[in-house]
Amino acid sequence: MYKIFRLALREYLAAVRTKGFIIGLVMLPVFMSGSMIAMMLLKDHVDIRERRIVVIDETNQFSEMLLEQAHIRNTQHIFDPEDSSQVQPVYAIEFVEPDRDLTVQLGALSDRVRAGDLHAFLHIGSSIIHPAENPDNAFANYHAESAALDDIRDWLRDPINNHLRRLRLEQAGIDEAQIPDLFAWSWVNAKGLLTVDEDGNIIDAASSNEIRSIAIPLAMMMLMFMMSMMGAMPQLSAVMEEKTQRIVEVILGSITPFQFMLGKILGGLAVALTSTLVYLGGGTLFMQWRGFESYIPYDIFPWFVVNLVILLFMLGALMTSLGSVANDAKDAQSLSFPAMFPMMIPMFVMVPVLKEPLSTFATWLSLIPPFTPMVMTLRLASPVTIPAWQPWVGLIGVLLFTLIVVWAGSRIFRAAILMQGVPLKFSNIMRWMTKG
Repeated sequence: MYKIFRLALREYLAAVRTKGFIIGLVMLPVFMSGSMIAMMLLKDHVDIRERRIVVIDETNQFSEMLLEQAHIRNTQHIFDPEDSSQVQPVYAIEFVEPDRDLTVQLGALSDRVRAGDLHAFLHIGSSIIHPAENPDNAFANYHAESAALDDIRDWLRDPINNHLRRLRLEQAGIDEAQIPDLFAWSWVNAKGLLTVDEDGNIIDAASSNEIRSIAIPLAMMMLMFMMSMMGAMPQLSAVMEEKTQRIVEVILGSITPFQFMLGKILGGLAVALTSTLVYLGGGTLFMQWRGFESYIPYDIFPWFVVNLVILLFMLGALMTSLGSVANDAKDAQSLSFPAMFPMMIPMFVMVPVLKEPLSTFATWLSLIPPFTPMVMTLRLASPVTIPAWQPWVGLIGVLLFTLIVVWAGSRIFRAAILMQGVPLKFSNIMRWMTKG
C-alpha cells in the first residue's frame, strides 16, 4: 500500500503544482457556463438602433392601438431611470394597405428586411377578430430573419390580444367598464408542499423557483462532469505517453502493474477531489454571502461526494486500461470517445430526467451502473422526493460494477502495458480481459 500511495502522491503533486492546474481550475467553469456568463455580462449591452416595422392590417382595426402602444413604450420604457440614457431601441411602426396580390407584397417586404431597410413586418389576417368566420385568415404573422427570438414579437402579443378582447366586447354591445376585471391576469404560482413540524403545526409551502428546481441540480451535474474530465480523462493519454516513452518499464521494476494502475487512479481522484472542495466550498460561501443559503442542498452533498468518488474510480480504471492498449495519440483519440459514454449519456438525458425524476425512464436509467452516479445525483438534487431505497440500491449496483471494471481493467493493463506495436483490436482487448 505504501508504494501505491507514494505513486498516487507523486501523480497528485505533479498535477496540482503546475500553472495549468490553477488556470484550469479557474477557466473550466467559465468554459462550461460561458454562455450564461456572457448573457449576464451583455444583458445591458443592447443594440438601440431604431427598429422599423411595417404592418399590413387586413381588418383596419389595429393601427391606432399599435401606434399608441409604441408611443407609450418609446417615451416611457426605453430609458434608464437613473440617468435617462436610452437603453432600448425605438419601435417605429408604419402601416401599409394590403395589395390585391398579397403574396407579391409580402415577398417585396421580405426583400426589404433582407436588405436592412426594415427590421420586420406584421401581417394581420382579415378574420382575426372572429376566427370562426374564416379560420384560415385568423392569424397575426410576424416576419423577421430571426422571428422566434425577436423581442418585438413578444411585445406585440399582449397589446394585440387585449385589443381583440375590446373589439369583441364592443361588437357584442358590451361596455368594457361593466367588466373591469376582464383584462386582469391571474398567474399560477409555483409552490412546494406543506409540511408538519414536530409540534404538529402545519407549515405553509414555500415558493418553488428555478434556482432550486433547475439551477442546483444542473450545477451539481455539471460539476460532476467537470471533475470527471479533470480527474479521469487525462489518465488515458498519460498512460499512453508513459507506455510509448518506455517510462513505465522503469516504474514496473519496483511495483506491480496493478499497483501502478491503482496509484494512477488514486492520483487522479485526489486531483478531482481537490477541485471539488474548491468549487463546493466557494459556491457555498458565495450563496451564503448573497443570501441564498436556503437553496444550498446540504443533504445532497454526501451523496454527491460518494457518487463522484465511485464515478472517478470507475472511469479511472477504464481510462488507464484503455491507455495501456493505445500505441500512439491516434489510438488514444479513437478510444476516448467510447470511454466517455458513462459521462455523455447522462448529459444527453438530463433535461427529461430533471423534468420527471420519478418516471420509469429516469428510475431505471439511474439504476444502470455506468450511469448511476450522475443520474442518481441529478434526481436526488431535484425537489422531488426520491424513494429511499433507490439511492442505496443504485449505490450497491455501481459499487459491484466498479469492482468488475477495476478487475477487468487490471487484467487488460497487466497484459498490454508492456506491449509495443500490437494492433488496436477489440478482440485483443477481450482476450486480455478474459485470459489475462
